[in-house]
Amino acid sequence: MRIGLTYDLRQDYLAEGLSPEETAEFDRPDTIDAIEAAIRSFGHETIRIGRLKSLVARLAKGERWDMVFNIAEGRGGIGREAQVPALLEGYGIACTLSDPMVMGLTLHKGMTKHVVRAQGVPTPDFFVVERPADISRVRLPFPLFCKPVAEGTGLGVSAKSKVRNRAELVAICRQLLRKFHQPVLVETYLPGREFTVGVLGEGPTAKVVGVCEVVLKDKSDPAYGYANKENCEELVLYPLVRDAEAKRAGQVALAAWRALGCRDAGRVDLRSDARRRPNFMEVNPLPGLNPEHSDLPILCSQAGMKYRDLIGAIVKSAAKRVRRN
Repeated sequence: MRIGLTYDLRQDYLAEGLSPEETAEFDRPDTIDAIEAAIRSFGHETIRIGRLKSLVARLAKGERWDMVFNIAEGRGGIGREAQVPALLEGYGIACTLSDPMVMGLTLHKGMTKHVVRAQGVPTPDFFVVERPADISRVRLPFPLFCKPVAEGTGLGVSAKSKVRNRAELVAICRQLLRKFHQPVLVETYLPGREFTVGVLGEGPTAKVVGVCEVVLKDKSDPAYGYANKENCEELVLYPLVRDAEAKRAGQVALAAWRALGCRDAGRVDLRSDARRRPNFMEVNPLPGLNPEHSDLPILCSQAGMKYRDLIGAIVKSAAKRVRRN
């Protein structure tokens, strides 16, 4: 197959004046190199397309591909991760990972929790603060945890995210509203273990590839946030776990994955309550795919799955949607 590659390179946006934090979700050149090498190892032809504007220009010129391997995060608004999949859907070109509806829904953590809760998936009680006036309407018991409703890579998450009283709640909500210009998700703080679960496939054939526990080396830090994720090699451990609680986390993750209609590959993040019951926190249907730095490849490697095979599994899953002329 002729497979196009869509992505956002961090260095391009840094050169345009964006800050390191603003570009945190974008990719490094070695990620694109690794994905391309893996795809080519299966005998496919690859064509580097780049970001959304490049995709628009090349489609307008009449270029087409059998499939696009998409890891473009997009820029601007809560629907940014759906931009490339939606455009490709309009042109009838198969795209890896989840469809635009799922991408748009799952970036909004509050909407996602409404859907999974309606499907019986356990998730902590929550409230979405849209504006400062909403803070007084939060009636959840402390401690609480606050984060932007539509950011990834731990942006907006820090030790201050765990709040113990009304004054701290007001302070962090106002800060996040002002900085990120989007609603704040406020939810019941879960004191238990944190897990990230890798899932492959879709629907009834979806399966858990492995469960890792997220262990912060700094025990005083309650948040797996931006600082820890940016420096995960030094600050975080990801042991593969298979005990009863971890197995339950995998079951909850798979139920959420299916309830949301995610496909091909991704991660589900969970945390346990005081009774050691794993709860759904959020899903990442557009996972980082750097072989050394990203959670899903790290998890797959620990579970015995080579990086090449992970990329191959994504392509194979998406290939079912390729239109045959």
